[in-house]
Amino acid sequence: MENFSVAHDLCIGRVIEVQGTRVKIELDKELDDLTRSYEGRVYSIGQIASILKIHFGRKILFINVRLLRMNSDVDEFEKNTVNDDSRIIEADLLGEGIWDKFNEILNFSRGVELYPLPLQSVYLMTDRELDKLYSGAEKNVQNNSSSPLIEIGKYSGSNQLVRANINKLFGNHCAILGSTGSGKSGTVSSILHSVIEARDLEGQYLHPRIIMIDPHGEYGKAFKNNAIIYNAYSESNPTDEDTYEIELPYWLMTADEFRSLVIGKTEFEATTQNNIVYEALSYARMVNAGIIKRIKEESAKGGTEPEINDDVQEEERLNFDRDKPVPFKLEDFIFHIDKIQGRKPGKFEQLAQSGRVKIDGILKKLRILRSNPQLHFIMKEYENGSIELPNIISQLVGKKDNDKNLRIIDISGLPNEVAGLLTALISRLIFQYKLWQDRELRKADPVLFVCEEAHRYVPNYGEAQYKEAQIAIRRIAKEGRKYGIGLMLVSQRPSDLESTVLSQCNTWIILRLTNSNDQSYVSNFIPDSLSGLTTILPSLTRREAIFVGEAAALPSRIKINELPVDKLPDSSDMDFMQGWKNEQFLVEGIKETTDKWVKNLSR
Repeated sequence: MENFSVAHDLCIGRVIEVQGTRVKIELDKELDDLTRSYEGRVYSIGQIASILKIHFGRKILFINVRLLRMNSDVDEFEKNTVNDDSRIIEADLLGEGIWDKFNEILNFSRGVELYPLPLQSVYLMTDRELDKLYSGAEKNVQNNSSSPLIEIGKYSGSNQLVRANINKLFGNHCAILGSTGSGKSGTVSSILHSVIEARDLEGQYLHPRIIMIDPHGEYGKAFKNNAIIYNAYSESNPTDEDTYEIELPYWLMTADEFRSLVIGKTEFEATTQNNIVYEALSYARMVNAGIIKRIKEESAKGGTEPEINDDVQEEERLNFDRDKPVPFKLEDFIFHIDKIQGRKPGKFEQLAQSGRVKIDGILKKLRILRSNPQLHFIMKEYENGSIELPNIISQLVGKKDNDKNLRIIDISGLPNEVAGLLTALISRLIFQYKLWQDRELRKADPVLFVCEEAHRYVPNYGEAQYKEAQIAIRRIAKEGRKYGIGLMLVSQRPSDLESTVLSQCNTWIILRLTNSNDQSYVSNFIPDSLSGLTTILPSLTRREAIFVGEAAALPSRIKINELPVDKLPDSSDMDFMQGWKNEQFLVEGIKETTDKWVKNLSR
């Protein structure tokens, strides 16, 4: 039979109520079970997220099943004039289309101009019709001829490919959410592999700029041939030629970021302590910039203030921005705290002693920071002058000799306060780099920032150790799309993720969520007409997801592409049964691990 024709064998019931975008359908009494047979194929009835059709003249209306229940389960106030034992389908209007039988194309559009009427018949859709619907819907998400669609999976129950619009997926931000074991990491890898392997409409490979924060060190295996991996430790992967120690010197930090590192979340952040750090930071930066003269040891007695260089205007000193990434030496910073501020006489001796205690506390914290090998990548001094800013940015988005497109920042093993600060620093650097580009450069150089385990850096609660990361990522979420920065948030606990950031995402790939708080939290961000899809989240199989938003042709239940083992992240669960077949290790076996441990904790 012809596609999108009226076939009695596909009729399942009639419309009994239309309220806004929601439609209620009473199933035919003659249906002994919830199936229909048509052209040798058995179709299920009432499956959540399945699509039904209603014929309205030449137009076909499409609806998405959200619920199947008995009429007797409905509250008295909501009941219709049908029998209590009637079976009711509740569905949401998806869109409408007109079938062009000569070109065999469905001209589909989201939204509806005509609404179904009570007593109109409702029909199942054949596999061929579903394929035509998905194909027609995809044309609406391909917003221009230069915007390729990337394949990410197949529609559940169909062989039709699911393709997403790159511009809408990344340009308007996206979220990938799913409980542990749902296939979340594999989904992220599958999408990024599709991007890396994508070609434009002329057959040319793309050159994506993708930066990923990897908190568990699991993605290096999945992108070994396509990524440059940066570690906080230079000896973490000494045999891997594509693993480097990231170079992010301390002078890149803003005054607030540097204060957060130096004072720390466990310290009492008194105003005087903050000012001590701010004054010393301004001094160190201005000395290196040549605005003021470096004070000598013998001149520092009594808290002598620095003098302005003769060829520098007073206005230049007063307008100096202490947040600019102007290199400075830690010895100048420490000198100002210890020898200048530390020797200023107090009004009373007791106050002077109190001030010195605070200064000694800051100096002690600095010594600890400089001796911590986990912070070597950020606290070390460079022998031949500092690395220059263009080289720092190039680590993240610049072209390397091997022309690899993905940059993975492996922060596994770092404490949360350091991981949060590192994430803040990288995201802020990228934002400011894009901010200072002109519009043409932004258009030629868009960047995708992937924040894996995002709830760890932008949680839905306030703690000092996350403050800077929250500020930086929140700014990307709100303003990044204007400057060519896309954000991909990945989390297993969406209810712990800051709502301000999550609400900026316009495309959602939601895998199995078993926690009721996560389910209800996610439903708050999905449009009301699609919130019914969240009811199936606990029952999704591995790699199965709900795909909704601007990058999706239709809000659908999909199956993410399965990757070969060599393209999957190293995130599989441990096999206890297999592992426990081995005898416990001897001391020699344990020593192999502890030697690596100790080696990476010393310099």
